[in-house]
Amino acid sequence: MDRLDELQVFLAILDTGSMAAAAHKLRRSASSVTRVLATLEERVGARLFERSTRRLTATSEGLGLADGARRLLADYDAAIQEHGSSAPRGLLRVTAPMVFGRRHMAPVVTRFLMRYPEIQVDLVLADRNVDLIDNGIDVALRIGALDDSGLVARQLGTVRRVTLASPAYLERRGEPRRPEELAGHELILGTAVHGLAEWRYRTGEREQVVRFTPRLQMNDVEGVLHAAREGFGIARALSYQAAPDLEAGTLKQILGAYEPDPIPVQLVFPSGRHMAPRLRAFVDFSLEQFAQLALIGQGGRAFGPTA
Repeated sequence: MDRLDELQVFLAILDTGSMAAAAHKLRRSASSVTRVLATLEERVGARLFERSTRRLTATSEGLGLADGARRLLADYDAAIQEHGSSAPRGLLRVTAPMVFGRRHMAPVVTRFLMRYPEIQVDLVLADRNVDLIDNGIDVALRIGALDDSGLVARQLGTVRRVTLASPAYLERRGEPRRPEELAGHELILGTAVHGLAEWRYRTGEREQVVRFTPRLQMNDVEGVLHAAREGFGIARALSYQAAPDLEAGTLKQILGAYEPDPIPVQLVFPSGRHMAPRLRAFVDFSLEQFAQLALIGQGGRAFGPTA
C-alpha cells in the first residue's frame, strides 16, 4: 500500500466523518477504506478515531497526524505539479440542470475535451441539486442563490425570468401591460422546481406577487413552452430556456420592465485549495466560454455577463 495513499484515505475519513462517506468520496469500496485505516493505526501504534454507531471522532493522535499529513500531501502535490507533466488528465464528473446542460454545458464540455485529450468527462444532467460528496461529483453548475453549504463558487454570468406568450395569443386576448392584468388571462404554471401558483415581479423598489389558479400546470419546461407556443396562454421561464423561441419569434416577451433582478449562474465545487489540475482547467475554460455566450433579441438576455 502506498504510504501517501494511506494518508489520503485517513484525511478523507476525517473530513467526511465516516468510512462509508470516505469510500464514496474516493470511489472505493468501504472494505478497502477500513483495511487502510487498520493498517495505518497499526503503523502509528495508536487509535486514530473513536468509533460510534453514527460517526468517527478523531483522537488527539489522529488530530496530530492530520496536521502533518495535510502539509506532506500539499508539498507532494506542489512538487508533482512543478516537476511532472503539466497536462491535466483523468476523469472529471460534472452536473448541470437538464435544459441548460443540453444547450450550453454539453457544448462547453465537448470543446473542453477537444482541448484536453487526456481528460474524460462524465456529464450528469438533472433538475435537482445533486450532492457533490455523496455522488462523487467534482463540479456542479447551479442556477440561483446558493445556500450556506461551504462550497466554493465561481460566477459564470446571470439569467433572467421572462414572461412569454405567442403573437397569436396576444392578438386574440390582448397584451397585459402590468402584472395585475395577468388575472384576466390563461396562465401556464411550470412546476419543475416548485409548485407555488404565484409569479413575482418588481414595481420600483417593491416586490409584487401575482397569485393565480392555473388552467394548465406541468413539471416540464419544454411542455410549458410548447403550450405557450400553441397559443394556449401565458407562461414564464428562464431566459436561456426561452431563447430559441424569442429568437425565432414564436414567443414574445411581455412585462419585461417588471421582471426581478438577474439570477446568478455559478460553478460550485467542494474546495478551492489543492484543486486537481483537470478541475482547475475546467473552471478556467468554462469562465472563458460562458463569457462569450451571445445576447438574444428583443432587449433580453439568454445569458448575461457577470456583474
